[in-house]
Amino acid sequence: MSNQENKKALGEKAMFACGGQSMKFPAPVFIKESASIVGKKEGEGPLGDLFDMVGDDDMFGCNTWEEAESGLQRDALHLAIQKAGLKTDDIRYLFAGDLLGQSIATSFGLAQFERPLFGLYGACSTCGLSLSLGAMAICGGFAEHVACVTSSHFASAEKEFRFPLGYGNQRPLSASWTVTGSGAFILSGSRGESAKAVITGITPGKIVDFGLKDSMNMGACMAPAAADTIYRNLQDFGRKPEDYDRIITGDLGKVGQRALLDLLLEREIDIAKQHMDCGIEIFDGETQDTHAGGSGCGCAATVLSAYILKKIEEGIWKRVLFVPTGALLSKTSFNEGQNVPGIAHGVVLEHID
Repeated sequence: MSNQENKKALGEKAMFACGGQSMKFPAPVFIKESASIVGKKEGEGPLGDLFDMVGDDDMFGCNTWEEAESGLQRDALHLAIQKAGLKTDDIRYLFAGDLLGQSIATSFGLAQFERPLFGLYGACSTCGLSLSLGAMAICGGFAEHVACVTSSHFASAEKEFRFPLGYGNQRPLSASWTVTGSGAFILSGSRGESAKAVITGITPGKIVDFGLKDSMNMGACMAPAAADTIYRNLQDFGRKPEDYDRIITGDLGKVGQRALLDLLLEREIDIAKQHMDCGIEIFDGETQDTHAGGSGCGCAATVLSAYILKKIEEGIWKRVLFVPTGALLSKTSFNEGQNVPGIAHGVVLEHID
């Protein structure tokens, strides 16, 4: 079947495709509700009062860091479902993932919900990945309600990717601090009374590898992927940076932000006025010793739930491009001297008039 014949056979579904990489949704997909739970350090940051729950102890009453992270996902999803006025059985599918090997925070944390699970790995971009796939399921008519969940934990991530905490290694200024937190989002095909925002389009990211190998400079590793996704989004939707009130990356921090702005300027695109990074916003760079800023799956997810969605719901921001960023490495690839490729997934969020 030729491409033209295929488009004719698809009919209205062909409207989903937008440009060379993006999708626009002919039917709205609403973020019905969300929930955010963070650790003590995150609660002491500038957004501390906005999170739904803040832990007094990053063990959260558990025996291991990994068990604590599973609990974060479980509690965040339970709270999001409760806030949405739904029951667990109303959720058709779960789209969820984390940073740990074989996504154990997700599998152990969400098992009790007994809902069909799409386990995802997009590194720190997992929030954008889950929202994209969840929105596609809703818009395609495959579900009325889905949940998108992700998490990270400073201690479990350090053990997985870097050094045991007891080692006491010195962190370079380019290093980011993995956020302890979880964000959960309920997507729906119907607006209801309390929807926070509407997803109108997505730009799935490509793997971008600039040959960088420094796992202590995640911002630089992820910036090329963020630049590519933002550029593709603007091209595919025929927009300029000023068409967005904010262009928000997830985890670049101060070093990655500078690299992102420079990379886009090389393409004659200036987003300096619109750009915001969740990793910079979640911590106070002057009073909290987090070096370049925050990262981890929980970084973009908790900031989206606690801060970004509130701005959109109130109409302060009418349209936002949300671009969580991920570094695609494992302890095996790093120990074998492999590069650290990046990926970034763009989600267009708009105010509900």
